[in-house]
Amino acid sequence: MQTLGRAQRCVHQAFSRLLSTSASRMNQIPVAYWFEDQCILVDKDDKVIGEEGKAACHTVSPDGNLLLHRAFSVFLFNSKGDLLLQKRASTKVTYPDHYTNTCCSHPLSTIPEEMIEKDALGIRNAAQRRLQIELGVPPEQAKPEDMVWLTRIHYMDRGDGKFGEHEIDYILFLQKDVDVDPNPDEVSEVKYVKRKELNSFLNSLNDPVTPWFDLIAKNQLPTWWDNLNQLHKFYDHKTIHRYV
Repeated sequence: MQTLGRAQRCVHQAFSRLLSTSASRMNQIPVAYWFEDQCILVDKDDKVIGEEGKAACHTVSPDGNLLLHRAFSVFLFNSKGDLLLQKRASTKVTYPDHYTNTCCSHPLSTIPEEMIEKDALGIRNAAQRRLQIELGVPPEQAKPEDMVWLTRIHYMDRGDGKFGEHEIDYILFLQKDVDVDPNPDEVSEVKYVKRKELNSFLNSLNDPVTPWFDLIAKNQLPTWWDNLNQLHKFYDHKTIHRYV
């Protein structure tokens, strides 16, 4: 798989910017993980065009752009219909101390099972992996076949001006009672929120919300949440909802 020349330049920019991060925070950042994970580069129609390291994909270039890559957002509900939210750890490079949906991450090009296109199985395999890494959810409690792929969104956010996001984001729903044991390197808090309490909870926060969760919460989430028992009516695998 070929990479883009511009992406390679972004790696070096990302490295220099990371070095400018405060020493105390830098000591806690898993640098190898940040540079070695290979994200899947796509065009605006979600066609694979290459691969690049996570640092490059999240670096804001001098012209304000970011490399477009695949991602997913998991919304996990318990049997009562409450949504599990997390607060990202303070040591996260992108959006530290932000509240967000259950789990947000990327399929990796170096894991063949996460490159499977059919029915977004690769995305769902990646979600299973990250739910265990971030929240300690046992794989047998978050099986790919139990995850519902609803649709995709395309958004971009420049974050703190150094690191941001530009993603085709697959929206996955899972309703199941699971065991949770958050990884402190990834997550600082978790909380189940009831449907009727979501807006008041978000409005009461002293910390920010991630841009992708903010978009979804203000647009499709209320309708999807009200229809957890008939999500099949809202499958839209052809449309990529644009917020750019």
